[in-house]
Amino acid sequence: MKMINVGVSEGFHDAGVTVLEGKKILHASHSERYSRVKNDKWISLKQLPYTYDNIAYYESPFWKNTRRIFAGQGIEYPRRKYNYYFRHHQTHAAAGYLTAPFHDCNIIVIDAIGEWETITIWDNMKKIKSFRYPYSLGLLYSAITQRLGLKPNEEEYITMGMAAFGEPKYDLEYLLEQNNHRGVGNILPNARPEDLAASIQNLYETKLKELLRYTTKKNLILAGGCALNCVANSKLLDYYNIWIMPSPGDAGSSLGAAALVNGIRLDWEHPYLGYNINQYVNPKEVVEHLLKHKYCGIANGRAEFGPRALGNRSLIADPRYDVKDTVNTIKQRQKYRPFAPMILEEHFDDYFKGRKNRYMQFVSKAMHDYSSVTHIDGTARVQVVEQTNTSVARLILEEFYAKTGCPMLLNTSLNIKGQPIVNTWSDALNFERKYNVKVF
Repeated sequence: MKMINVGVSEGFHDAGVTVLEGKKILHASHSERYSRVKNDKWISLKQLPYTYDNIAYYESPFWKNTRRIFAGQGIEYPRRKYNYYFRHHQTHAAAGYLTAPFHDCNIIVIDAIGEWETITIWDNMKKIKSFRYPYSLGLLYSAITQRLGLKPNEEEYITMGMAAFGEPKYDLEYLLEQNNHRGVGNILPNARPEDLAASIQNLYETKLKELLRYTTKKNLILAGGCALNCVANSKLLDYYNIWIMPSPGDAGSSLGAAALVNGIRLDWEHPYLGYNINQYVNPKEVVEHLLKHKYCGIANGRAEFGPRALGNRSLIADPRYDVKDTVNTIKQRQKYRPFAPMILEEHFDDYFKGRKNRYMQFVSKAMHDYSSVTHIDGTARVQVVEQTNTSVARLILEEFYAKTGCPMLLNTSLNIKGQPIVNTWSDALNFERKYNVKVF
């Protein structure tokens, strides 16, 4: 009988858990989906319908606490005893490397901070370069996010989206060497928020490109929370074959911790690894509703592991109409926030110029006039739904195309701003009743 290994990331923010049986991923989920506490930092193992042999932690409490003492923070310890303790950037790197479609590669891990490390470069799983606290791209990006009135460690993607509305007028590089745990205060008080956002995005892209001097291979893995910066990721596509595990942040490190117990390559198929809603959905009924009401929710199959809604826990809408303001109102988001399209794979090249991607990790140039799924800079973060995909989302797209000639739908997460994504069918029904959005 194969051993069941569990990996856990918890104690700070965005807790996650992964269960492995040999090379097979049995389960992977964010704690918040079950606790219904946004960015819940603790895991309840009661959410796992498995008994396990080993449990591994995603970082070293000892080295974490030495840095916390240095930074003037309090000491914190895990809630439970673990069989294995790995290093923070090691689990980030392993989550990418042991799920990647290639073996020989470089890995770049960028996040706010692990124990002491903030950026690491790897040749396969051998570390070749390390940057240490206080120098941190991720921490500065979070600090600027806070300066913009947004929530750090959660709303950095809003900063990224806001950047397209501004100009990179300010040199923020000098801030990289200081302790940004407590933010940067009210720096540049007269600056437009859009210009500050553009400036930090420009700095991140510049420094990311500088890190490439340490790479020698065509295959590249990006890991850590900063790997969610799809705008920056896209700037590298002309030079590398890139893999990003769909949950590259701290929650995804639970997968890396579990995988490092045996150190073997995993059977990666897809990120649908969470709670399963197993009920029949009639695509014809969904499309009829869309044609009449313009939007609805989908909650079917296993929940996605990662922050992106990929069709199993999605709020979808007809992109042929200007529905952006309507959907932003439902989700209680800022009106400037863009939405992403999901599209049938075989029609991608007719509507977009760029690299096909299943997980919304890059941006593509829009070659159409559907404004609801196009950002102000003319790009879109596209989810390609492959012909081999057997999900309800694929069937709905096919039916929608047959009825309208349009092969795409607006796709966003099935939640309200600041709340976890719908997980169970009970969550879906509560969402339907509270926000008057039909959920299939």
